[in-house]
Amino acid sequence: MPELPGLSEILAATRVVAIPTRTRFRGIAVREAAIFDAPAGPSEFSPFPEYGDAEAASWLLAALAFGWGETPAPRRDRIEVNATIPAVEAARVPEILARFPGCRTAKVKVAERGQSLADDIARVRATRGAMGPGARVRVDANGGWSPDEAVPALAALAEFDLDYAEQPCAEVSGLAEVRARLTRGPDGGPLVRIAADESVRRAEDPLAVAHSGAADLLIVKAQPLGGIPRALEIVAEAGLPVVVSSALDTSVGISMGLHLAAALPEGVLAGACGLGTVALLGGDVVAEPLVPVDGAIPVGRPRLDPERLAEFAADPARERWWRERITRAHAILTSR
Repeated sequence: MPELPGLSEILAATRVVAIPTRTRFRGIAVREAAIFDAPAGPSEFSPFPEYGDAEAASWLLAALAFGWGETPAPRRDRIEVNATIPAVEAARVPEILARFPGCRTAKVKVAERGQSLADDIARVRATRGAMGPGARVRVDANGGWSPDEAVPALAALAEFDLDYAEQPCAEVSGLAEVRARLTRGPDGGPLVRIAADESVRRAEDPLAVAHSGAADLLIVKAQPLGGIPRALEIVAEAGLPVVVSSALDTSVGISMGLHLAAALPEGVLAGACGLGTVALLGGDVVAEPLVPVDGAIPVGRPRLDPERLAEFAADPARERWWRERITRAHAILTSR
């Protein structure tokens, strides 16, 4: 593990923000994040509040590596990104897609608690109808189905020519079962390809899903995996195509994801990345947000905007909560 900056230096560079979302996303109406005004450029620490300290420590390691370390040289200067459709009613799909100009791939959230398969089908149908037959449409269940729910749901959604289904079940064994049970397509391939997300970023062994043959491709995120260098190691060992995604980050966190995608070897990146989600936020910490233009985002590091940092500053109680969380996560890292 690289040498870590001291806790006092980290806390001196910390600004905590609370940014409202435009649409409730994974149950979130306000996205909180700790932003570091670091020597190598701005960095972000933003594990979701319910994550424990041990898991959050990997996110902190990623933020410190990006803010205080060296970033791998990019192999590409623009990254194609997908539109992200939250679990909204079908009538709102065109409104959401308008926030992602030029994107020819969309990822649609499904299996939302309190909704039905009929809601999912209507949302995916609306997305396919709005984007046309030449676009790619993906679905993401965030582990919300059991295998017995996922198989018929994906069979029903397959009529919309899905690119893949992301994390249909929570467990690796469930992914393997769904992948095995799905009827093969006319070309001999799977009816719907399976992508693993939580089974990579929240697993003790992020390579288990690849080694068990439970997925066709991997979704990788820089923060949960401990940073860009570690994510590149995992990708190389997994031997599967990947899509780089984000966790509803500010433009600072998106920049980390863009640098990861830009550093991947040729032939590994499996299409548009899930790095356009700043479009789902009601604000940002930079003057020029990293949002899609003609379906892609240039690779770069944005500059923090003091006015926006002040506008979205978290209240004192939440500021204290995040600083205490950073302190605990730093202690875990230094004890390793």
